[in-house]
Amino acid sequence: MKRRTIIGIAVLTAALIAGGGYAYYTRSAANEAAKDVPTVVAERMNIKSTVEATGTIRPVDSVEVSSKITARISSVLVKENDTVTAGQIVATLDGKDYEAKRDQAQYRVTNTRAKYNRMSYLESIGAKSKSDLEDAEYNYDTAQSTLEEANSDANETIITAPISGVVVGEPKNAGTMAVQGSDNPTVIMRIADLSKKQIKAKVDETDIGNIRIGQSATFSVDAFTDKTFTARVSKISQTDVTNSWDTSSSSSSSAASSASVIYYYVTLDVDDPDNLLLPAMTARVVIDTADKDNALVVPLSVLKTDAAGAYVLVLNDDGTQEQRYVETGIYSDEYVEILSGLSEGERIVNSYTAKKSTSSTKDHGGPPPM
Repeated sequence: MKRRTIIGIAVLTAALIAGGGYAYYTRSAANEAAKDVPTVVAERMNIKSTVEATGTIRPVDSVEVSSKITARISSVLVKENDTVTAGQIVATLDGKDYEAKRDQAQYRVTNTRAKYNRMSYLESIGAKSKSDLEDAEYNYDTAQSTLEEANSDANETIITAPISGVVVGEPKNAGTMAVQGSDNPTVIMRIADLSKKQIKAKVDETDIGNIRIGQSATFSVDAFTDKTFTARVSKISQTDVTNSWDTSSSSSSSAASSASVIYYYVTLDVDDPDNLLLPAMTARVVIDTADKDNALVVPLSVLKTDAAGAYVLVLNDDGTQEQRYVETGIYSDEYVEILSGLSEGERIVNSYTAKKSTSSTKDHGGPPPM
């Protein structure tokens, strides 16, 4: 009996030792396997979401100076890059014909006024009818209107600057015929207020929903590669750059729009205190759409999606990989904010080839022999 008891205790002890050894081996194998899985840690940092776009720098205020009458340019009093003030005389037109018309109109006014006064007297004494007086009055009024028009045309031979600014580009030369008209008038010169500039940028339709009035931005230009300029969103166009929504446009235009990416114009007010930027420069813009300090983030590379939503593979301490659905917030170029579903310090599998499983341990045929 005593011998059997001793044997039983020995067998039990051996079993416990073997079981403990297997458990230790299993944990060790799991830990070793976990070390081989590439991971990243959910951590806190400042995150910023941006939208990139390309645009053209232009002055906020600019005008094309043209003539309201057709006449030959007599003189141009400014040149390219000259600074002008609103109301300053910048050019004159040959006004001989218009001055002659004004003199003729003035003579007609004097003549018809005298006739009207005489007719008024004759009508008052019954020598002329009321109808005769009305005709004389009509002729006098018409002559006055003609004189006003002639005076206006004669005054238009003096060309003044509509705004204060800088003459951009070479003005037309003296001797050039300045043609008036609403469709295609002769542009004598262009004046721009270069103290206030804007960027007109094209933003992809996938990003336009993130743009808001007042958002800050930075941009660079090729002329000053070592400088970064700042700007603010001031206007968001409500239609795409090609008006592809307009069904009245030509079919070829619509077809071209449908085959390409849709863009919307976004206008940004530029900060240029040193007046370095010039019209038509190309600006590469980065608009800050959202930011958050001390956000819990993971690299974009570990975020996966399926029909149920976004998830990551969490590597547990025992080596198992857990599919964990998460709620995301701000996206940057490299990171994504995690609003819920993860805790700081948790390890996330960072491998596109890692397989989801209940355990990362492998069966090696049992524990090593004792």
